Amino acid sequence: MKRRRDVTSPVQQAGKPSIQSLLLEEIAAHLATQNQRPYRAKQIADWLYEKRVNSFEEMTDLPQDLRSRLADEFSFGNLETVRVLGSEDTTRKFLFRLGDGNLIESVLIPASPSLYGSTSDRRTICVSTQVGCAYGCKFCASGLDGFSRNLDASEIVQQLIAVEKASGERIDNVVFMGMGEPLANFANVVRAIRIINAPWGLEIGARHITVSTSGLAPQIRKLADEPLQSRLAISLHGATDEVRNKIMPVNRKYNLTTLLAACDYYASRKKQRIYFEYILIAGVNDAEEQAHLLAGHARRLGAKVNLIPYNTVEGLEWSRPSRERQERFLSILREHGTVATLRREKGHDIDAACGQLRLQTKRSEDSAVTLVT
Repeated sequence: MKRRRDVTSPVQQAGKPSIQSLLLEEIAAHLATQNQRPYRAKQIADWLYEKRVNSFEEMTDLPQDLRSRLADEFSFGNLETVRVLGSEDTTRKFLFRLGDGNLIESVLIPASPSLYGSTSDRRTICVSTQVGCAYGCKFCASGLDGFSRNLDASEIVQQLIAVEKASGERIDNVVFMGMGEPLANFANVVRAIRIINAPWGLEIGARHITVSTSGLAPQIRKLADEPLQSRLAISLHGATDEVRNKIMPVNRKYNLTTLLAACDYYASRKKQRIYFEYILIAGVNDAEEQAHLLAGHARRLGAKVNLIPYNTVEGLEWSRPSRERQERFLSILREHGTVATLRREKGHDIDAACGQLRLQTKRSEDSAVTLVT
């Protein structure tokens, strides 16, 4: 007899907003309605992001009645760690369970000169922004089981806190490149960035925060108008509409001309380099012609290109090109004067591509759920 899986967890109490989704000024405004002193908001923020306690009861410099009211009004999120996989190159993948039982992933990436200006002693976390994904990129595991919901800001921020706690390492760089399309969850992502960047929050510099998108042109323009200095990465993966249409359905709505125009607008507003992410897939987008055209797009925007050999996903037909073909693609870009890097192996042995661990675990758990006989 098999037991039904219990999907409950202490992460979030139904019906209550998470205290970790609030900005400092919002905490202060709420406390003001209860005639609390303004400095109490900073005390709460210190407990959340400096001391990193796990409950309101641990906020011992707050009056007991205030702690009790906060517990009644707000949930207090702590992700439940389901699995941690570590690879030979020290890349680690974390699988977390949310309060509603859904699974998400985060990846801790060791220092690499190809990661958005990182230096030898920095650590990068790749965070998820949605449960699943609705955009259906043909090479990606994130959307294979469909889209469930957006993450709220606290569920994004908690990934950093949980990974730092588990690894004992300080995270310096944050990339929004995990499960989901970040700009399809625009409000929560921007809110999370503000908390991650704030001096009262996690205090990670804006130029060490990178938001990735598969090509949502209107949201790129909207992000350009935000008073944030975070970086932008475009998951391009094809230098022509023909190639992008084949593997990225979003291109049928926002084609390359529309996407690059939005990138022009972003660059004009932010005055900083844009990144092109380009996953090399054998026989799909690794032709020399694609390299020449990609170099032209990058030159137009002054963009840097990050080449990423494809991480094999079980059940998908795609594979990575040979090492020689990868190097040839890189050399063509550099011959055109394009700043480009080729991502070396990071986590290929632990299925570190977006969504793989979640998908494997979810399907395994679902197959084990049976009626009690």
